[in-house]
Amino acid sequence: MTTTSLPRTGLTTDGLDLTTADPERRAALVAGFPFPFPNPTYRYSTNVEPAGSAVVTPAGQWGDCVVDVDVEYTAELAERAEILERDPSRHAVLPHMRVACWDAMLCLMRELAAANPATMELTLLETGSRPRYRWRNDVLGIDTAFTYGLESTLPAEPLAWIGQQVQEDVVLLDQREGELFGDAGVVTFAADWSFGFDVGMSFLEIHGPVPRLHAEGVITRAQAFLTRLQPGEVYRRTNWTLTIGRRLDVSTELYDQWGPDRESIQLLDDTAFGALVHLRTEVQHLIRLPESGAVMFLIRSYMLPLEEVARVEHWRTRAADVLEELPQDMADYKGIAKYRDRAVAWLRAAG
Repeated sequence: MTTTSLPRTGLTTDGLDLTTADPERRAALVAGFPFPFPNPTYRYSTNVEPAGSAVVTPAGQWGDCVVDVDVEYTAELAERAEILERDPSRHAVLPHMRVACWDAMLCLMRELAAANPATMELTLLETGSRPRYRWRNDVLGIDTAFTYGLESTLPAEPLAWIGQQVQEDVVLLDQREGELFGDAGVVTFAADWSFGFDVGMSFLEIHGPVPRLHAEGVITRAQAFLTRLQPGEVYRRTNWTLTIGRRLDVSTELYDQWGPDRESIQLLDDTAFGALVHLRTEVQHLIRLPESGAVMFLIRSYMLPLEEVARVEHWRTRAADVLEELPQDMADYKGIAKYRDRAVAWLRAAG
């Protein structure tokens, strides 16, 4: 982890620094970036589609796998481990979600192995009422045999263990009486929300603060869609915001650390502004787990500074169009209202 300090303003951004990254790493991040604006305007919607197919962009492609391992893998997992050690509330499992955690672990292992067959493998060693497996993750030096459902055969609680092998945040939604509840998860990279506060809440309650979702019926349609998911079905959607600095953890618990950046960024010159303001895309995958029936909600966060976004002409003009047209209440909720006009002007001038 690196820290970039700008003494003129006092602005400090903690996280994975891209300003000193080698050209190959920067190129890989651009090529795999899921640009979130298919249209010149943006409104909240369910915008779900079947997962697993590649989306071609002017810079490369993304989306050909459900669980993505990229050049940030070990760095982001190291950051996750630091956050969990500092704040254990980022991992929570309500007692009735134990089966769902095992279910999620196997699902994530299978997705990792399918996407990375040279370095990751899940092998069934014994069948029966208590199957035994061997999990190998060469990138992290893991080679472990375990008995399904027997926690003593794992180094940690199953969701916690696999959560430290994927870059995605993981939330498990329990379904009962036609509603969904966020009853388990590992969330270290939340964008202006708190998993520790939300755990146990209903899906509708968790999304209560988001403007327009309830009035326009978006969130009720989303819940209806999720409750109809069949075992093994996988869908995806994207969400986005702007983040100051390459900071993955912008949870409400740390607002005192990153919140003031929204004011300080206005004091920077154009070069620093373009380097520090990041377009942040969340690729969210929705999976009905086969054994427990829980819905696994994966949230993978990708970030590119505006200076990199602007190198792709279509991205530069489209991002400017979307930010300029975005309604004020949505800009306020996303926390970008104070500097979105500057971001639009910066993008327009970068052409």
